[in-house]
Amino acid sequence: MAFSLELPNAEEIKNKVEAETAPTKEEEKAIGGLVDAQGSAIMAVDLTDIKSRKEITSVIEDFGSEVITKSDSRNKMMERRLSSYHAGGGNVALVAKGLEDLTMEMKDLDPSGIDFVKKGPLGALFNPVRRYFERYKTADQEIAEIVKSLDKGRDALKNDNTTLEIEEVNMRNLTKELNQKIATGTQLDEYLQSAIDKARSEGEDEDRVKFVEEEVLFPLRQRIMDFQSLLAVNQQGIIAMEVVRRNNNELIRSVDRAKTITIASLRTAVTVAGALYDQKIVLEKVELLNKTTDQMIAATSRMLKEQGAKIHKQASETAVS
Repeated sequence: MAFSLELPNAEEIKNKVEAETAPTKEEEKAIGGLVDAQGSAIMAVDLTDIKSRKEITSVIEDFGSEVITKSDSRNKMMERRLSSYHAGGGNVALVAKGLEDLTMEMKDLDPSGIDFVKKGPLGALFNPVRRYFERYKTADQEIAEIVKSLDKGRDALKNDNTTLEIEEVNMRNLTKELNQKIATGTQLDEYLQSAIDKARSEGEDEDRVKFVEEEVLFPLRQRIMDFQSLLAVNQQGIIAMEVVRRNNNELIRSVDRAKTITIASLRTAVTVAGALYDQKIVLEKVELLNKTTDQMIAATSRMLKEQGAKIHKQASETAVS
């Protein structure tokens, strides 16, 4: 598959699995040779030899039994593995809960809602900025605990993915075996059906045709149907594991983003809010100083005006009445 940053959907994963687990050309050639040899042996069986007949029917009945056993054990293991993701939430729920808690803390600590111009007689005592930084000190410890839990959940998801990858490889190998058995059984079915049609057209022994139809072809077709059902279940299991594993990767990346970007952004915002608060305090002091200076200059000007007028009046009057 070509390199892409887009996650494939379930149908694309299914097509990929089918292509990767299908028999190769060399395997198809080997299957064809096997079918020709065994098909000829079945059609040439000595019907009077009970042992030969029993040998053929036993081989058909046992055809692919080991694959069915392995598939059953793998499917049970897959069910236990996938059910663990839902029982009590599992590691996915642990990470999701941590991200949710972190989001709530971030919203509570958003400094954009702080009123820097709080006024009133109780403003100095109950300053919202002061209370904000007190809240931040407490919340910072809570955030550290949340991040710790997120790290724990992320590591658990990585371990889950390792297990899923191993199981997926095993199920892919099993799917390949099932495809080989289906190909073998299907080709043998076609060979025997063709041989039966030919035997009937040439008026050969009807007992032989009946034996092949009832004791070979019928159980063979049932076994092929079993293989096909197991193949569908197996492929669905691979797709489910692939989707779960990719979703785990998304959650792992979300944890990394939350740690490296979100928390860093919060601390930057808090630092800037503190600097702005300090600026506000200095600005208010400068404004107060300027206001006081203006008042002093105004008062001095009034004093000069009033006293100058008195001095001028005194100078213009006679010294002695």
